[in-house]
Amino acid sequence: MSDVRYPFTAIVGMTDLRLGLLLNAVSPAVGGVLVRGEKGTAKSTMVRALAGLLPSLAAVDGCRFACDPSAPDPQCPDGPHLDAGSHRRPSELVELPVGVAEDRIVGSLDLERALAEGVKAYEPGLLAKAHRGVLYIDEVNLLQDHVVDLLLDAAAMGRSYVEREGVSVRHAARFLLVGTMNPEEGELRPQLLDRFGLTVEIAATRDPVERAEVVRRRLAYDADPAGFAARFAEDERALAERITAARELLPKVELSEVALRQITAVCAAFEVDGLRADIVMARTAVALAAWDGRTEVLEEDVRKAARLALPHRRRRNPFDAPGLDEERLDRTLEEHTQPEDHEPEGGGNGEGQGDGDGPEDDGPGPDGGPGDGPDGGGAPEPSDAGFSDAGPPDAGSEASAAGTEQPAQQPVPAQHPAPARESAPVAAGDPYRTRLFTVQGTGHGAQGRRSPAETAGGHTVRARRPQGTLSRLHLTATLQAAAPHQAARGRTGRALVLHKDDFREQVRQGRESNLVLFVVDASGSMAARQRMTAVKGAVLSLLMDAYQRRDKIGMITFRGADAELALPPTSSVEVGAARLESLPTGGRTPLAAGLLRAHEVLRVERLRDPSRRPLLVVVTDGRATGGRDALARSQRAAGLFAAQGTASVVLDCESGPVRLGLARTLAGLLGGTAVSLDELRPEGVASLVRENRPTTMRKAA
Repeated sequence: MSDVRYPFTAIVGMTDLRLGLLLNAVSPAVGGVLVRGEKGTAKSTMVRALAGLLPSLAAVDGCRFACDPSAPDPQCPDGPHLDAGSHRRPSELVELPVGVAEDRIVGSLDLERALAEGVKAYEPGLLAKAHRGVLYIDEVNLLQDHVVDLLLDAAAMGRSYVEREGVSVRHAARFLLVGTMNPEEGELRPQLLDRFGLTVEIAATRDPVERAEVVRRRLAYDADPAGFAARFAEDERALAERITAARELLPKVELSEVALRQITAVCAAFEVDGLRADIVMARTAVALAAWDGRTEVLEEDVRKAARLALPHRRRRNPFDAPGLDEERLDRTLEEHTQPEDHEPEGGGNGEGQGDGDGPEDDGPGPDGGPGDGPDGGGAPEPSDAGFSDAGPPDAGSEASAAGTEQPAQQPVPAQHPAPARESAPVAAGDPYRTRLFTVQGTGHGAQGRRSPAETAGGHTVRARRPQGTLSRLHLTATLQAAAPHQAARGRTGRALVLHKDDFREQVRQGRESNLVLFVVDASGSMAARQRMTAVKGAVLSLLMDAYQRRDKIGMITFRGADAELALPPTSSVEVGAARLESLPTGGRTPLAAGLLRAHEVLRVERLRDPSRRPLLVVVTDGRATGGRDALARSQRAAGLFAAQGTASVVLDCESGPVRLGLARTLAGLLGGTAVSLDELRPEGVASLVRENRPTTMRKAA
């Protein structure tokens, strides 16, 4: 791979992304940019190209934290920098790996010096390296939540706080934060989305001419990287100079009272949570004015700032698509084009109100995008799912069995009847907070928020001898193991004499994410409109719970003659919600087919990811039709899960004055627990009986 970066100005299209990156370069106080888009859209290429536009910076000689010699950090661990020399170096581009550990990010105790020299020394992490540069996180949605929280806290405060292993360090950490993600692989939580200043949605162009130019340029770069970069050298130089000029102009830009009222009115009209959106919009509008060489914020700057800063803050729940109503935006701006008739007490005429849009950027960062700005807002709001009256259920769907303990089975006629009419999809009810279902025992899966597990994060619960390569040294336990043998090993001086058997590693306990596999009954027995609305609302609530706990999910539906894998296991819970919304109902109830399909899916997933433990959620009333032995076959299929100890929950959807209790019987055969729709809510009952089964339930925190 060539060391010559692909030129920023050589990238075709991507107007919104170009502008978002350049605005952050002009004013890192904007808060970074999150790039959302499909794979293969040059997200990473453009971010890496941005680093080549950043001006070089002066740094104190020998300082591992890149302190500015004109204003060194008084809390710098390598300071104080009195009469220290300086040098110039390029701005740093630090890329954060997906599997990065917390101590690699914030730094940790220098174990080599601690053990060899007996001194306590701090080894800086990636945040220190990124100071005054660019911190790039590819696939930010795949990072663990606590890692993302840590990064965003540092970006917001401009300082990293390290309190670990006897080390207490504070150092400056101001950087241009850029994250990229593919929404198909899972979303960020709304709380984390809000921490990014701007968000840009990108997709590959569908214009054959533009696509051909992209391919042509990429082939030319691959054939001769240096020659290709030379073709755009002048454009790169001009863009870098424009960034520098915009930075110098930034403190002089005036945010008038009218512009400020427009910003706050827009944020109020779109009902965004908190005040971070208002602040980000103000800083973005000021940066836009500086980028265009102006000292006054115009209405168009406010409009562009709203399109970049608000779409991702409009999500009211995890399944809402980011978007912005352009008509409402224009209407709100028009209503606030004139100053108010009266000023608040102590106010002036609006002149000079807010010319300081935030701390001056002392970190590198390119800002500015093409002068034409983003064209268009976010994706349109999803429309309400339509539905029509449900058709009659099939003859066996609501079998009456008053006074009997076994389900009424319909005799099999000599000729197959015509299939029952399929009912149109019914909209789901409103989601709500559900009880927490966990898998019993302690797992070793990926970090999440559901079941107890030994994880790379979490709190340290004990020490043990290393199992494989030592990755998390337990320093205290290691010293305790080595201390009794120092005299026998002939120790002299401060350094410890360590043997391989002395080392101990930390065992940390946290929570893991699981594979939640939904098996949903979509037969005629579930087709009643009010009933299916409630059932879909319950499943949607469980999907939201899985989203918040960082689970993978899958969905199997069964109806008619067979079962279908409606959603292969994925981290994109939004896709599951969309599949649920469009789920039709009708036909027979092949419960056995649904369970057998689930058993096969889990078998394959165990081979792909052995450490991720499954949780089976069966949504049914327990009926089984489609043959004389339909019920017996479903019972045998349930026994397969019990034999493997698969954690399972049956969501009992049976309703009506006469209930057969088939769902609860099925739960017993699965070795799991049955929960009614009412019991799914935390406030539904005071508590549930905790049985010694693979699944336990407790109130969601």
